[in-house]
Amino acid sequence: MWPRGGYPMEALEVSMDSEAKITPILIITCVLVATAGLMFGYDVGNSGGVTSMDDFLEKFFPSVFRRKLMYDNDNGSAYCLFNSQTLQVFTSSLYLAGIIATFFASYTTRHLGRKLTMVVAGFFFISGVVLGAAAQNLGMLFTGRIFLGCGVGFANQAVPLFLSEVAPTKIRGGLNILFQLNVTVGILFANLVNYGAAKIHPWGWRLSLGSAGIPAFLLTIGALLVDDTPTSLVERGRIEEGKAVLKKLCGTDNIESELKEIMEATRVAQQVKRPFRELLQRHNRPPLVFAIFLQIFQQLTGINAILFYSPVLFISLGLGNDASLYSAVILGSVNVLSTLVSIYSVDRVGRRLLLLEAGVQMFISLVMITVVLHWHVIDNSGDLSHGTALFVVVMICTYIASFAWSWGPLGWLIPSETFQLETRSAGQSVTVCVNLLFTFSIAQASLSMLCHLQYGIFAFFSGWVVVMTVFVYFFLPETENVPIEEISEKVWKKHWFWKQFIDDDRIPKTSVTSA
Repeated sequence: MWPRGGYPMEALEVSMDSEAKITPILIITCVLVATAGLMFGYDVGNSGGVTSMDDFLEKFFPSVFRRKLMYDNDNGSAYCLFNSQTLQVFTSSLYLAGIIATFFASYTTRHLGRKLTMVVAGFFFISGVVLGAAAQNLGMLFTGRIFLGCGVGFANQAVPLFLSEVAPTKIRGGLNILFQLNVTVGILFANLVNYGAAKIHPWGWRLSLGSAGIPAFLLTIGALLVDDTPTSLVERGRIEEGKAVLKKLCGTDNIESELKEIMEATRVAQQVKRPFRELLQRHNRPPLVFAIFLQIFQQLTGINAILFYSPVLFISLGLGNDASLYSAVILGSVNVLSTLVSIYSVDRVGRRLLLLEAGVQMFISLVMITVVLHWHVIDNSGDLSHGTALFVVVMICTYIASFAWSWGPLGWLIPSETFQLETRSAGQSVTVCVNLLFTFSIAQASLSMLCHLQYGIFAFFSGWVVVMTVFVYFFLPETENVPIEEISEKVWKKHWFWKQFIDDDRIPKTSVTSA
């Protein structure tokens, strides 16, 4: 039977039963849970399209609207069209709220369960959608974004944990990436809605914000329908319920060995009264470092600077409103298709190879964009020619594709499969918090960077891609097909650098054999 949920190495060693199957209920459960990614993705893709709509800008950001009119009349700097701190706060406030919410979500995931945390996220999302779509002033608009941010904090805390705790080892990567796949589908859905809503005056922006209710509703219904994870149920003393759910997920009644392991792992985890303090212990240093650095590097790829503001970015490059939204739809489609590549390959070629290949591809794409735009600035100050604009879009698509099968999904997958049970909720809180903190920073700074650096913004991110690729090459070990409870012994203890942080007395003398 497969290991379920990253039990600590101190857990009782038992043989894993080989009768467990990948059952339909397991797949359905994972798909329902991963719908949380739809909402997150819609929020990412929606903000850039809405902030490029004239009706929205005229109502809430009139100074930006006037500057855009000046550019339309051939007067003004294209790169600084949308340079507004208030406009950037509209996008980034969601992530600032998510940072705060994730610490409350850490408590609810551990003490109230993964399922209830996802339900809470759903209600936050629905409330935020209603306020945003009905907004009459900046107060309502920003309050709606804050509610959406709370939903992001709760959902991103619970969903990766849920998926890791129910996924079989051999397809753990693929099932976990379902969340990221839904993020990309949400982005594409938002781009399609924005493309149509931009032609509806004067309330198209309300349709765009209100359509987020569809993924919000799906998440809430999905969270209400699924059972909590066996690990979460046992952890809260509901052993019989946990046993019943385990039987359904495994498709067999012979689950005693795994149930025994979960109970022993839970007993050890409950001895840790202060998980955040435990997280700082030396033996937890490797997963903590990766939880922090993978999230920082994920944002410093520049992906959200492009996804948040892709319509705005393309307008600044001279593509015009319709062409910019159309190009954003193309980016969303590439994002979805490339994430499917990751689902297929992550448990076949491993995490390291995907990250290293993507580093090279992203670097080349960003450098080519920088060079082309640099030549354009030297040659003339007008809009991009058709051929040049097409080349830039192709290069951005190449960049998006490499991110979508690497840093996008793996930035979430790797931290979720390396923390031990007693620190897993705390570790996921750190992961989500760091991600949202840097997402907030990028969202708040991107338009100003575009204004001041112009095409140099692509060179800025290409430099960071080099740094993160070198980091992966030297410090990231492979976790492909390694049961979560054996990460310390089979991964950290054997790595040239991280082995110094793993104490021998924390590693059991016998190993678990899994199917």
